[in-house]
Amino acid sequence: MSRASNPISILHFTNSVARGGVEEHILQILSGLDPRRFVQSWACSPETARLVRADVPQGVELIPIRFRKPSHVGGGLSLAKIFKAKRVDILHSHLFYSSLFASPIGKLCRVPVIIETPHVRESWRTSSLKSGFLVDRMAGWCVDRYIAVSQANADYLIQEKQLPARKIAVIRNGCDLNRFETAPAKPEWRESLGFGSSDPVLLVVARLAPQKGHANLIAGLPAIRQRFPNVRLVCVGDGESRQDLETLVERLSLADAVRFVGHQSNVGEWFAGADVTVLPSLYEGLPLVAIESLAAGCPVVATAVDGTPEVVLHGKTGFCVPAGNTEALVTAICDLLAHPELRAEFSRAGQSWVREAFTKERQLRETEELYCSLWEQSLAGRNGLSRLSPYSDPAEAGKTASRIV
Repeated sequence: MSRASNPISILHFTNSVARGGVEEHILQILSGLDPRRFVQSWACSPETARLVRADVPQGVELIPIRFRKPSHVGGGLSLAKIFKAKRVDILHSHLFYSSLFASPIGKLCRVPVIIETPHVRESWRTSSLKSGFLVDRMAGWCVDRYIAVSQANADYLIQEKQLPARKIAVIRNGCDLNRFETAPAKPEWRESLGFGSSDPVLLVVARLAPQKGHANLIAGLPAIRQRFPNVRLVCVGDGESRQDLETLVERLSLADAVRFVGHQSNVGEWFAGADVTVLPSLYEGLPLVAIESLAAGCPVVATAVDGTPEVVLHGKTGFCVPAGNTEALVTAICDLLAHPELRAEFSRAGQSWVREAFTKERQLRETEELYCSLWEQSLAGRNGLSRLSPYSDPAEAGKTASRIV
């Protein structure tokens, strides 16, 4: 029965239809885990598969699957077949809506380890959908461990969803800091957008979705222009709100100042060429964009939601303001634009902070340790005896995967 000497088979599952921070998070895990210990695959919607296929590492199977409604029996059966064909040892669903579908099927199919990373506080849910989060706790019977991407995310799962604290591990997001620290500033993108070389540039890197709060920033841009007439705003990313946001820009007569440039693979160059990154989100998990921007030396003005203040340290690496408060957002942005010495101070402090707390290596190490620890526990429960560790050094198998709340 023991397969401990073989690589652990991990299936990541998402049922979203866009590419955002969650997908970047998964791509980092896919490319970073030791292929000698783990065989990974990713089941996702055909829409997402098209958007990420070029960046999926060689050796990782990308499996398009249509499964976005609980009533979709065919999708459930397809997922069950994948579990069997891939001999999945660990099912790792990303976002609650994905886990709600996949985790019970995984339990029925006797997948040994089932993990959910919720990523964000689900402010989109209505009171009727929340209903005391009963459905979350029911689905949670099928989940062995939740990975919280920030301490705020863990507090939300325990205090609001009332999930068992013993099931929650905090593994904060990280990123490849070197990719952003060494990204060259390329002034030609300013010229290509019709901007002057000295124009102050605000940058938003996010899906064009209501959650990300673009509308609040755009609504405040006329006030910013009163102090900085040449200020420009660049929105990197795409999404369902693009048409509405473009209409808002036209209505406020901001077409000369705002550019929507879609998804950009070389986002480090955009950070390097901007003056301030703005994250006006209404809710978050722990935003990778904030880490990336600070790594690139670009200070951040963000809303103080969820895990964001764990990255953007108010008054040290940027400013945090109340979500939805356009006046406070405008004031913070103007303060940074008016004081280049403060931007330089935040830039230095931000790079130091992310190197200390948000490296890719730390995140991957903690993720590997959690996977192996849970797999070991699963085998112990099934076999009732000790067995070989996936680690080359058996002593490593006893390590704690991450800080358990």
